[in-house]
Amino acid sequence: MSLPPRAVIIHRRTELDELLARHGTRQQAAFFLRTRGQRIDEIQVRAAAQRAAVAAVAAAIPVDWRRGQVERADLDRFLFEPEDFVIAVGQDGLVANVAKYLDGQPVVGIDPEPGRNPGVLVRHPAEAARDLLNDLVRGKVRLQRRSMVEARLDDGQALMALNEVYVGHRGHQSARYRLSLPDGRSERQSSSGLLAGTGTGATGWLRSAWQERHSQLALPAPEARQVCWFVREAWPSPATGTELTEGLLDDRAGLSVVAETDQLVAFGDGIEQDALTLSWGQHLTVAVAGRALNLAA
Repeated sequence: MSLPPRAVIIHRRTELDELLARHGTRQQAAFFLRTRGQRIDEIQVRAAAQRAAVAAVAAAIPVDWRRGQVERADLDRFLFEPEDFVIAVGQDGLVANVAKYLDGQPVVGIDPEPGRNPGVLVRHPAEAARDLLNDLVRGKVRLQRRSMVEARLDDGQALMALNEVYVGHRGHQSARYRLSLPDGRSERQSSSGLLAGTGTGATGWLRSAWQERHSQLALPAPEARQVCWFVREAWPSPATGTELTEGLLDDRAGLSVVAETDQLVAFGDGIEQDALTLSWGQHLTVAVAGRALNLAA
């Protein structure tokens, strides 16, 4: 006998939760904010909006479905099932946070504060959850396959990201490495790190690098099987060059980074605590990931 579908709600702690965890009570948190010329009222309103959105989504799950709920900080300990329907309630970044733990499960992005968030990945209001879930199970929702980027070490360790992977020094100091491209070109570099990301990431950190250098590179579309990469602040010296600082990769080959110092790291979507560590001489490949995020359009 097959099991009924399971809906999994993903959320993160609100700013109010974080303040209460630090200061103990609402009154102490309010006093702390007043000493810095701020008020707790807006934070409470935003927390209430998130709680209401989570409650509305939970109420929209059909009564005969199984259900789960997990906070962002616990994602690495949560076991997703292949048939899950995932509902991320929060900011766009929450969808990116959960993407690396999925393998094809459809994701619905719910915006608890329409008009405040960009809504690139959280596209739907909480009121739409019931119809979306019913349409998903019937296969009536178009799923956008957003490409992801993968970083893989020569010892088999790997991580994936929806937006971008950063490769560089843990403290964002100068990193020394050899960069090699699929066309055979290679260069020793000293830089503040390398960013490699997708068309989804092209609206965030990657776009900042692209704009800052006035790059003529065409950034990929979210569903394009391409990865765009930029070297940050490459430093010219007798031993290091600055010629290979940006480019596009397709899904046929990746770029190679060989560490020429100790304790370089690679992490995805800004989650530094979940990082790969490169020791001297270790080899990292960055490429289009085999998996994609199935996002409800």
